[in-house]
Amino acid sequence: MLIASAKNQRRLVIIGFLILPLTLLTLFSIYPFFQLIWFSLTDWNGLSPDKAFVGLQNYSRILFDDQELLTPLINSVYYFIGSIIQLALATYFAVILNRGMPGSNLFRMLLFMPFVLNSVAVSMVFRYFLQIDGGLDSLLHLVGLDMLKQEWVQNPAIVKWSLVFASVWRYLGFQLLITYGALQSVPTDQYEAAQIEGAGEWHQFLYITLPSIAPVLGLQLILSTVGSLEVFEVPFLITQGANGTKTFVMATIEEAFEFRRVGVASAMAVILLCFVMISIIAQRTLFDREGEK
Repeated sequence: MLIASAKNQRRLVIIGFLILPLTLLTLFSIYPFFQLIWFSLTDWNGLSPDKAFVGLQNYSRILFDDQELLTPLINSVYYFIGSIIQLALATYFAVILNRGMPGSNLFRMLLFMPFVLNSVAVSMVFRYFLQIDGGLDSLLHLVGLDMLKQEWVQNPAIVKWSLVFASVWRYLGFQLLITYGALQSVPTDQYEAAQIEGAGEWHQFLYITLPSIAPVLGLQLILSTVGSLEVFEVPFLITQGANGTKTFVMATIEEAFEFRRVGVASAMAVILLCFVMISIIAQRTLFDREGEK
C-alpha cells in the first residue's frame, strides 16, 4: 500500500512539473504551427477576418507558377559554403588553442567576442565597413593594396561573398567554442601513445582528433545547414536585399507584410520547414551510415 502511494505521489509530482512547460509548448509552438498550416491553405491578407480556403493553390503557385518566390533559396548555397569554411576555420583554431599556446585565453576571447555582440550592431558596423572608401578600403590603402579595392556591396558579382564574410566573422566564435569543448574531452594518453609510435601532428589529427570530435562536427554541420536556409539579419541590415541578396526568409516576410499575402507567406514558411527537415534527415542518415562503417 505504501509502495503504491509512493508511486502515485511520484506521478503527481512529475505531472505537476510537466503541466507548465507542456502548456507553454502548446501555446507558443504547437498551436502556432497548426495555425501556420491553416493559413497556408487560405488566401488571408493578414487584416480581413475572412479566410477563403484555397487548398494547395499557394503551394502550387510557389513551386510551379511563380519561380521568383523560390529564387532566393539559391543565396542559401553561398551561406552554406561559407558555413563549411567557418567550420574548417573553427576546427583549425580550436586544435591550435587546445595545445595551450601562450595567450590562448585572450585569442579565444577575441574570436568568441563577435558572437556575443548585438547582431544589429555587428551588421551596421559591416554596412559601413564594406562601403566605398569605408573601413575595408581604408585598411587596404594603409597596407598598400589599393588595387584590391572593390565595390563590396554594390557589385552584384561579389556582394554575396561580402555578406558571407560578415556572417562567418559573426558566428566563427560560436563554433570555435563548441569544437574546443569537444577537444577537451579527448583523452591525452591517446596522443602520448601516438607520439611514442612516431605519429606526426597530421596523423594525430586524422586518426585521433577527427574521429573523436566527428559527432560534434556533424551536429555543427546540421546547424550550419539550417542556419544557411534561415539567414535574415546580415543581408537585411546591410543591403536590404538589394543586388540579388534577398534570402528566402526575407522574401517570406515581404510577401506577408508588404504585399499582404499571408497565405502565400505561410506556405513559403511551411516549404522552408520541409527543406530544413529534409536536410536534417539526409545528413543524419549519412552520418549514421558513416558511423556504422
